[in-house]
Amino acid sequence: MSKFIQSPKFYRTFFVLTISIALQNLLTYSVNLADNMMIGRYSQDAMSAISICNQFQFLLQMLVVGVSEGVVVLGAQYWGKKDTDPIRNIIGVGLRFGLSIALILFIGALFFPSQLLGLLTNDANIVSEGVQYLHIVCFTYVLFTATNTLVASLRSVGIVNIGYILSASTLVINIVLNTCLIYGKFGCPELGIRGAAIATLVSRSVELLIAIYFLKNKEKVLNLTLKNLIHIDTSYFQDYIKISLPLLVTQATWGLAQIIQTGIIGNLPDAAYAIPANAIAVLTFQIISVIGYGAAGAAAILTGKAVGEGNMTKIKQQTVTFQCIFLTLGILTGLAIYSSRNLVLSFYPTLQPEAIVVTLQFITVMAITSVGTCYQMATDSGIIRAGGSPSFSMKNNTVFIWFIALPMAYLSAYVWGFPTIIVFFWLKSDQILKCPVIFIYANSYRWMKNVTRNKTEVVAESV
Repeated sequence: MSKFIQSPKFYRTFFVLTISIALQNLLTYSVNLADNMMIGRYSQDAMSAISICNQFQFLLQMLVVGVSEGVVVLGAQYWGKKDTDPIRNIIGVGLRFGLSIALILFIGALFFPSQLLGLLTNDANIVSEGVQYLHIVCFTYVLFTATNTLVASLRSVGIVNIGYILSASTLVINIVLNTCLIYGKFGCPELGIRGAAIATLVSRSVELLIAIYFLKNKEKVLNLTLKNLIHIDTSYFQDYIKISLPLLVTQATWGLAQIIQTGIIGNLPDAAYAIPANAIAVLTFQIISVIGYGAAGAAAILTGKAVGEGNMTKIKQQTVTFQCIFLTLGILTGLAIYSSRNLVLSFYPTLQPEAIVVTLQFITVMAITSVGTCYQMATDSGIIRAGGSPSFSMKNNTVFIWFIALPMAYLSAYVWGFPTIIVFFWLKSDQILKCPVIFIYANSYRWMKNVTRNKTEVVAESV
């Protein structure tokens, strides 16, 4: 028996899912890229402010991923059992969790913007610009959460096309409105950073309206309606919490770690150069690594489906095949990031010479660590979590981020006084350090757990 999947149909399905999810991620990140580049041409301080504000958006995005992954893990396994009725209830539960989180972040950003931004940088000009942006963009949090939870949930049954349709519409609207409102083109007022925030708010509103139209008129697999998302079988709460709580903790840990990373960079002596450099390097990684994240999403769907089917041979073959693909994509991603460094800088004419030097250093670090990211992140989320073991991911990420990467970065910055490039490397070091542990656990197959219930169990609990 071959260690690898031999079926051409499997590879066709995998790569179609990968490209679809990657395209959606590319378009999603391109919205941030458009804001970053267009406001970067307007003002370096404004670009730095948006990159700081986007840390809260990133935290929300990570939490929404945690909410959605819980739905995908359960939904994909039920889909493998050809039982779609529970999936609507699970999506309804996920929406409740996601919207509650978004509301909390919205209140914090609306009423305490200066305090939140002050935690991440000591530059008063950046904080002042950021408050103007955050006061408007915080209204997108609930819209973003509703749209992305619904769209990600549909992935559990293989529906992925709507994601990049939504993201494409958001990107086009955002670019057009940015042009009009940031620079005051075509008779519109010149609003600068507030114009970028308004453009994002309008585009997110349109995105949700398109998603609602799709669910009402085009989606035929689950037949989701407002009624069956509100009136759900509450017996699925426990199942969802069991899977999603470790995922939420993992994503919250990751999101908070990114905020702390920004805070460490934002309080360095050369923060005025390090903040824009960090924003550009991270965004470059996000844009180029979309294939790796798409592969992780595709693997999660197929792994969950295989576990639901109970096909042990298929699961083992998929696990080996996926890991080889992930490592290959990591190497290609690292080469692409490093090769793009000069092209990326050409899009930021307002960068000062010192910021250019730091940006080149940061991009080099991202090129190295992205090899580890594409392997361990995809194996973790695409195989281990999707196979029913999210608690391993929670523990693994906690150890490497909170007990190694962040403490070493802090000591390097504020105790030992190491150069900024060393501090940045330690901030990203967990992406490499987690690889051996992920490899050993993935190939032990201890992560395989069927987390679905039979219909008789559901009926018994209801009674």
